Amino acid sequence: MYYRFCGASGLQLPLISLGMWHNFGDNDLYSVMKEIVWTAFDNGVTHFDLANNYGPLPGSAETNFGRMLSNGLKSHRDEIIVSSKAGHLMWDGPYGDGGSRKYLMASINQSLKRTGLEYFDIFYSHRYCPETPLEETVQALIDIVKQGKALYIGLSKYPVDKAEEACRMMKEQHVRCLIYQDRYSMLSRKPEESHLDFLEKERLGFIAFSPLAQGLLTNRYLNGIPQDSRAVKSGVFLHREDITPQLIQKISRLNNIAAERGQSLAQMALSWLLAKELVTSVIAGASSASQLKDSLKATDNLYFTPEELAKIDSIIIED
Repeated sequence: MYYRFCGASGLQLPLISLGMWHNFGDNDLYSVMKEIVWTAFDNGVTHFDLANNYGPLPGSAETNFGRMLSNGLKSHRDEIIVSSKAGHLMWDGPYGDGGSRKYLMASINQSLKRTGLEYFDIFYSHRYCPETPLEETVQALIDIVKQGKALYIGLSKYPVDKAEEACRMMKEQHVRCLIYQDRYSMLSRKPEESHLDFLEKERLGFIAFSPLAQGLLTNRYLNGIPQDSRAVKSGVFLHREDITPQLIQKISRLNNIAAERGQSLAQMALSWLLAKELVTSVIAGASSASQLKDSLKATDNLYFTPEELAKIDSIIIED
């Protein structure tokens, strides 16, 4: 595994981090999750990305990861980076969502208890909350670091102007924002509109989630929509009506380029992100150890010719 320094810091992250958004809840087999986590660690994946509401049930991904820590992984605590987040709905009532000091402080305390950790390496504000004064959210994040509950602070899915303001407030109290996290893939390129310039100016690290566009950038959709896909089973993050014949044709053409490069489509999608200097790491999910191992091969070929990049862009932006 290769590592990159995270922005203007001394912290290095692996090019591929393990995300626990899916496949680590109470509905999943503990033996399978444990195999995925240990496979990740054995292959140099030292960063494990959680959030308070990951499951289902909400909180169960942290609880299951805590179980793995107590079953042997904790002896390697100083060799790994564990991140968590708070900002989305976690529990009922007025204090279980958003960006208030009440919610953030309660959330990190609960997350630390579920995982059995004394601190998180990175703790994120999971989203910008327009109902909460930004000063309140940022002050809570600063205090979390000063109380020793997290070593670094990150922001996720913030409008660029609010992220800039939050970074300024943190620097005023000598707690720099370390990293920014957002959705970014070949099929979702919104960060390119303004956030990448902001990251370069502020010298923040950047980590991309959903790099495979919820599975669209894999071989699963080359022949249509599988009946066991997320679009069919839940339709929450991936909508069946959005998977048009035109989109499947684009995916098929991207797959042809990947084959010419000696990669799977998923590997090329990860490589395409990691070829960008501003991308510190990508968060890859996995439903099995073999799937994770396949994703890790993306780091074997991060070079794209100008012709390949132009061809990929022409396919993506095509109407």
